[in-house]
Amino acid sequence: MTVVRGDSAAGASQARQAARAFTDCLTPAPPPDMADTLVLVVSELVTNALRHGGGAFSLRLNAHPDAIEVAVDDASPRMPRMRAPDLTDAGGGFGWPMVNRLARTTAITRRRTGGKTVTAFLPR
Repeated sequence: MTVVRGDSAAGASQARQAARAFTDCLTPAPPPDMADTLVLVVSELVTNALRHGGGAFSLRLNAHPDAIEVAVDDASPRMPRMRAPDLTDAGGGFGWPMVNRLARTTAITRRRTGGKTVTAFLPR
């Protein structure tokens, strides 16, 4: 398991680096496109936590026999939602739909201590 915590763009960069290092340690090694997909999903979920989830995150990566689990905690009780992408590039709206397309499944769990965990399972 890999764990990364952060509260800034530097933390998001560390999360992406940790995701890449995580895939480098897997046996058998995943194909390059799967590793790229993992880094993209981590980047989107961590960025969403920073922008919409209270400004801090905790990332956990777990390898299962048939899936990679990406779990991001943040302090906000507000759930991610599908929305129409802003084609003027001013308001986003692309990340959550993309994560849902790339992941085998996603889940959102409210935490007893407040906030939520957003989990995505990617095929391995």
